[in-house]
Amino acid sequence: LSTDERGRIAVNDHLQTAVPHIYAIGDVVRGAMLAHKAEEEGVAVAETLAGQKPHIDYNLVPNIVYTWPEVAGVGRTEAQLKEEGRAYKVGSFPMRALGRARASMDIDGMVKILADAQTDEVLGVHMVAARAADLIMEAVVAMEFRASAEDIARICHGHPTYTEAIKEAALDATGKRAIHA
Repeated sequence: LSTDERGRIAVNDHLQTAVPHIYAIGDVVRGAMLAHKAEEEGVAVAETLAGQKPHIDYNLVPNIVYTWPEVAGVGRTEAQLKEEGRAYKVGSFPMRALGRARASMDIDGMVKILADAQTDEVLGVHMVAARAADLIMEAVVAMEFRASAEDIARICHGHPTYTEAIKEAALDATGKRAIHA
C-alpha cells in the first residue's frame, strides 16, 4: 500500500488502494476523521463490490463537534466561498432569540446559512447550538436536494422547536425577514 504526505493510505475515487481488491475507508484515508463518513465509505465499497456505481458527495458530510454547545456544519464556509470568488448571501439567527432555547436555558450559539447570491441555493450551513448534531441534518437534506434558502424559509416548522432557528436563518438570508430576531 502507498501513503500520502500525511501518512494516510492513498485511494482512488472508489476507495481502492494501489493493491487490487484492497479498499480503505475512514480515518486511514483522506478527509475528515468522522465515524459517519467512514460508514458512508464502507457502504460505497460494499456497493462497488456488488457491481454498483456508488457516489459520496463529501460536501454533504456534516462536520460535528460534540462539545457544549455542539458545533456542526455542512457545505461551504465563508472562507471557501471568498476564495472561490463566489457571490453569496448570509442569513443568521441567534439562539438567544429562540423560544425553545430560552425555555430550555440553552441560549448560547447561532445558526448561519450561506446561499448563492443569484440562485439562492444553500451552499453551507453552520451552527453552534444545543442539539446542533441533530439540527444539521435538516441542512444536509435540504442541500442534497439543492434547496434554496427560500425553500427552507417556506417550510412550516413546529413551535417551539430548535429547528425554528434554521427557518429563521433562512428568512434572514432571503431579505432579512426573520420573525423573532
